[in-house]
Amino acid sequence: MSTPDAAPNGRAPIGGPDLPAALPSPVARALAFVAIAAAGVCGGLIGYAVVDLQVDGDGGAAAALGGVVGAVLAAAGVAVVAVLTLRAMTEWSSIEERRRRQAPDGRP
Repeated sequence: MSTPDAAPNGRAPIGGPDLPAALPSPVARALAFVAIAAAGVCGGLIGYAVVDLQVDGDGGAAAALGGVVGAVLAAAGVAVVAVLTLRAMTEWSSIEERRRRQAPDGRP
């Protein structure tokens, strides 16, 4: 029989109510979103320009496809870096918080 405080798998929860949230700050998440969007725009412009320079005549569809591919690749690359950065920031913050709790005077 499980208790009301038990996790769905029947085990006791690992963390307690005193643990801080594992989310990065809203400002950090907003900056990551802006960076991903800016990378997508820049990648799209670069992809469009590269294909437009390579195609002779009217290559509007090919240039548009190059822009879309460039936008997706650039946004995906920056998204990977942003996620890793946000995770590192969160881990660093949790380590600092743990050190503050363990210090007798509250200093790191």
